[in-house]
Amino acid sequence: MPLQTIDISKFESSADSLYEAVMVAAKRARQINDEMKLELAQRLEPVIAKETEDDTIMNQDKFNISVEFEKREKPTNQAIKEMINNDITYKYRDEE
Repeated sequence: MPLQTIDISKFESSADSLYEAVMVAAKRARQINDEMKLELAQRLEPVIAKETEDDTIMNQDKFNISVEFEKREKPTNQAIKEMINNDITYKYRDEE
């Protein structure tokens, strides 16, 4: 996958400072990653439950699922794109 450059001014304009934009994007990337882990576990659960029947078929199913997840866009890239497109809303803990 080739490296993509981002316009740092667009990224920074989505928050009060560059540091804040990085922190918000990092937190969102962790959320996306957790969602992906949960989805992967849910999709692998039936495959693992049937694993005793025929290991070669089940291993191929696990392989296909994992390849699908590897082809997805990385959580960090998704979070950065969401920040640039202003798709993320956030607030400070002290604010109500």
